[in-house]
Amino acid sequence: MESLQVSDYMNHHPVKLTEDMTVAEAVEKLLANNQTGGAVQNARGQVTGFLSEQDCLKMMIESSYYREQVCRVKDIMQTTVSAVKPWNSVLEVAQRLINERPRVFPVIDDDGALVGVINRAAVLKAIDKQLQSGYDKMAV
Repeated sequence: MESLQVSDYMNHHPVKLTEDMTVAEAVEKLLANNQTGGAVQNARGQVTGFLSEQDCLKMMIESSYYREQVCRVKDIMQTTVSAVKPWNSVLEVAQRLINERPRVFPVIDDDGALVGVINRAAVLKAIDKQLQSGYDKMAV
């Protein structure tokens, strides 16, 4: 199986969240873009955290109950970010998806800047495309 790179299958236009954004604003962005999570960036564009739907659920429930809390992304984001590089193999990412069980990985460059995201569906698509290509070659 030839090398499949993350950069060929990642979403090049991911939701970009900021540390000072309210959780409600972040949720609206995630929902509008059909993403289950997003990288959080500082003012220099470097990834400083990750915010998932799971992170937002508790805070959104509390906010709706008390109707007064305004929580910022930096207050609930995960600060340990599990990310991949654009040149990583999709097969390596697939193995990490199995072992670590995230839904999405931010794709960052060597400077820590967000360049995309790759999710389970994109990894499945890449592997399926590769397998189909192999089947087509065998049928000839």
